[in-house]
Amino acid sequence: MEQQHDGLAERFEANRAHLRAVAYRMLGSASEAEDAVQEAWIRLSRSDTSGVENLRGWLTTVVARVCLDMLRARESRREEPIGDHVPEPVLNHDGGGNPEHEALLADSVGPALLVVLDTLAPAERLSFVLHDMFAVPFDEIAPIVGRSAAATRQLASRARRRVQGAAPDPGADLARQREVVDAFLAASRGGDFDALLALLDPDAVLRADAVTVQMGAEAEVRGARAVAGTFSGRARAARPALIDGAAGLVWSVGGQPRVVFTFAVADGKITGIEMIADPEHLGELAIVG
Repeated sequence: MEQQHDGLAERFEANRAHLRAVAYRMLGSASEAEDAVQEAWIRLSRSDTSGVENLRGWLTTVVARVCLDMLRARESRREEPIGDHVPEPVLNHDGGGNPEHEALLADSVGPALLVVLDTLAPAERLSFVLHDMFAVPFDEIAPIVGRSAAATRQLASRARRRVQGAAPDPGADLARQREVVDAFLAASRGGDFDALLALLDPDAVLRADAVTVQMGAEAEVRGARAVAGTFSGRARAARPALIDGAAGLVWSVGGQPRVVFTFAVADGKITGIEMIADPEHLGELAIVG
């Protein structure tokens, strides 16, 4: 039993940095993020996870639920908004991890963005952070916030518009996104596997909606090498576009979008790509380009 517990602890520690990043973006407080991560460990240690195939996904969901409860409690107590004080820096409390990564994380979620995020309702913030920053699909976020996948998509879209509208310099972030997406498209068209690999986070995930799957795509592809292999030498007909104000790609036929590619980018790496071909969903998107 002790050996099994030690093995579970090792698997948890392997995901700690990811969970801390999720929690920090949710809460804007390093100490509260650490509390949320510790609560996830407590719940893991008390749960039967023998049937869990994707422990990272399971833990992400647990941390998201803990953070949502903390955000709602914060709101109900009408606590002082995070914008009225300096957000806590990201600190590596356990002495492990990569200090350079911690610094990049702090830069990518600076005080300006935290101020904007703090204006969002808890469900909006969770939907936006999980989907746009960590490429979690809406059908997995929906049960956490108690909404349908379509309603959750709208929460994230509303949050995205507020973030982009209130950010001090939204053009800077957009320029970086475009640079990454344009480089990805060029590498894809040129069949440059190594360049694709360099642009992808090691745990990058490619997901396709049901209509795209009917067109021949795989529903889900995990890992940088697999995603790079899927795109290498392809996407020749895709063109850069703004999708709900974010850098993406669109494949059109007769001037009508048929497939949209949205990208989640963090620290200059693509963490997730979503392929959307469902006509109803496409009709909800603001596509420019």
